[in-house]
Amino acid sequence: MYDYEKRAPSIALEGSESPAATEQETPAFSRREAKRLVQDLFTPKPLLYWADFLITVSIGYGFAAIYLMAPAFSLIQIAAFLVSGLALFRVGIFIHELVHREEASMVGFHIAWNLMFGVPFLLHSLLYRSHLDHHDPRKFGTPAEGEYLPLASAPIRETLLYLAQIPVVPLLAAFRFLVLVPLSFLYPPSRRWLLEQWSSYTINPYYRRIIPSTEPLGLWAVLDLLCLLWLVAVIGLLLKGFIPWTTVGLVYGLTISTIALNWVRTLAAHRFLNTGGNMTYVEQIEDSQTIEGRSLLTLLLFPIGLRYHALHHLFPLMPYHSMGEAHRRLMNALPEDSPYKKSIFPGLLAALRELLRGARIAGKAGQNPVQVWRHPETATYAR
Repeated sequence: MYDYEKRAPSIALEGSESPAATEQETPAFSRREAKRLVQDLFTPKPLLYWADFLITVSIGYGFAAIYLMAPAFSLIQIAAFLVSGLALFRVGIFIHELVHREEASMVGFHIAWNLMFGVPFLLHSLLYRSHLDHHDPRKFGTPAEGEYLPLASAPIRETLLYLAQIPVVPLLAAFRFLVLVPLSFLYPPSRRWLLEQWSSYTINPYYRRIIPSTEPLGLWAVLDLLCLLWLVAVIGLLLKGFIPWTTVGLVYGLTISTIALNWVRTLAAHRFLNTGGNMTYVEQIEDSQTIEGRSLLTLLLFPIGLRYHALHHLFPLMPYHSMGEAHRRLMNALPEDSPYKKSIFPGLLAALRELLRGARIAGKAGQNPVQVWRHPETATYAR
């Protein structure tokens, strides 16, 4: 895993040749000074992670059981669906923290999260390790990473196409584990193809993952097999009649609701204006959005520190429980014209309005840079 604070390809690493790093220190912004303000906030608190996770997963599964057993379309079922969906959404977002937390003190948490959530939801943590490309300043905002699409610079139909993928995601996951994973073990040469083409939880469907030599291939195999065995066991219980087939539809509905929450939330993570070229360090910070409002909607849709997205791109190793304090310090200390303060939006709806405004302008101008993502061989990003 990349060490974002110490070695390439880190964000704004001093001495790096990346375009982002060369502009780390500018008259408008100093990452060194910003880090000095929050230096004491980088130590994770494992007990807090455990408490948050165990309480939330208990709520999620507890209300999911009520949802599955309640009379169809009853108020109890609807209420349980909403509570369970929001809780499981929060539990799923912990995968973002797992990618950035590889301390020895967090190993047990990694195992517990995968066994209690990642495997049952066919979303083990290695499927999101492609997130590291999102923090590579040479790839950020280009077709070379999986979490960026120029939706605010493209016609609105591209945003609608992005949202239309949501119902298909669980079906593709089931196909991966039931069909492609067994084939990859029966025919080993296909294993790398599977990891590159079918093993990334991203919003960019044209993304191709590059597997580094440090990738834990043994752990990949174990987690893939666990997900396969889980699916086979569930299918066996369905065929034997121990689980009614109506449960499949109910679980599918709950699953796509959690995915939908995350995909809508993602629309407010960035401005999504870049059209494929490399971005400077300051441009990367300004493109990452902070949702500052404290409404119930903001608190529910931006859990685990995700509303401080500009802060996360400044300091990817900062634990989620420290982000509120870090944001307050930066807002108090940085000048009004700081690029960090340009990332602020008062709420989700304000961020979505800005994206849709850009999409309408792009539509009228006949521009569609998503074509660069569909045909990445034409892109100019650095590999």
